Amino acid sequence: MSIASDLIRGHTDTIILARLMGGDNYGYEINKSIQQKTGGKYELKEATLYTAFRRLEQAGCISSYWGDEQTGARRRYYTITDLGRETYSGLVEEWQAAREMIEELMRTEET
Repeated sequence: MSIASDLIRGHTDTIILARLMGGDNYGYEINKSIQQKTGGKYELKEATLYTAFRRLEQAGCISSYWGDEQTGARRRYYTITDLGRETYSGLVEEWQAAREMIEELMRTEET
């Protein structure tokens, strides 16, 4: 089953914040975890991911820092802030309310 990207696109920030609730991480690993959790059915485009990082950082929901890798490429890590945790909770509540409303609207009427 393929899910239209339009159904998920509006929840990019929530998805990223959810991945950061478990701890600091960098872009590639965040996207990899999204792919794993969806069984390979969904991944964020790199441009979408990094645009969301910038937006979330400007809003104060996340902060970033450069990792101290001894070998390999230096990575930019992201961490969720207290505001980001509050924002995440609010977005999840909004999602649950929207899901309930959509489920109600999609129920067929028995005649």
